[in-house]
Amino acid sequence: MSTSNPALSFALVITAFAVVALLAAFLFRDALLARKIQPGTFRWPYVKTELRHGLFNLAIVTVTITGLISWWTQIGWIELRTGPVSGWTIAGEYALSFFLFDAYFYWAHRLMHKEPYYSWVHKLHHRSTAPVPITSWSMNPIEGVIEGMFTPLFMVVFTIHEATVPFIVPTSILMGLYVHSGFELLPRWWNRTWLTKWFISASFHDEHHHYFTGNFGGYTTIWDRLCGTMRPKYEANFDRASARRTIRSENPHSGVAVD
Repeated sequence: MSTSNPALSFALVITAFAVVALLAAFLFRDALLARKIQPGTFRWPYVKTELRHGLFNLAIVTVTITGLISWWTQIGWIELRTGPVSGWTIAGEYALSFFLFDAYFYWAHRLMHKEPYYSWVHKLHHRSTAPVPITSWSMNPIEGVIEGMFTPLFMVVFTIHEATVPFIVPTSILMGLYVHSGFELLPRWWNRTWLTKWFISASFHDEHHHYFTGNFGGYTTIWDRLCGTMRPKYEANFDRASARRTIRSENPHSGVAVD
């Protein structure tokens, strides 16, 4: 995969995600419906609106970020290492980008919840109180560029190996699709072990959309736990969603089953 072509990375990841998602929906339909975080909230007109916003944002962000990476590479600001590389080096560089993006996203996201930035930039994304995967991209292009700027800035500051780059962009795409999926796919024990509880779930971000505040993290719960912005009943609500084994019979229009 070309390290200088994030658009190609994006297309390949989205194609793979679509194929896997369609297969899962066909093979495990009842199990997936049982894990719907906010049952009965799917509305096709809202999805069509988000699709329009999402495609417009994607076009702007893809052209902008791809252009910046190309330009900064040409003028020497971005220089990738080539040649043989160990798996440990790739893993270390990937981990560095993972946790730095998480910090970058948390503080940028939290700032965008302050006025006037919320009204100017972030409000469009929060029109969805019950997210679906396309919600991940349905945002003001200014917000999309701010989020996407992490990758070229990271490659300016750190000279990483070209083999690491194809792992960075797909992670942000897949995480965005998962946390906006509207389905809790993780097992119930996820928040009960010391290692896994630090990584966010779909329920974590779904609550952010439902309540418009708290749970700001993009990859992990670290900054929310440190700064006291994790919603207090998140773990109990996650248990409730992840424990379902059958489709719920309650009022389908009751919205999210959280306190």
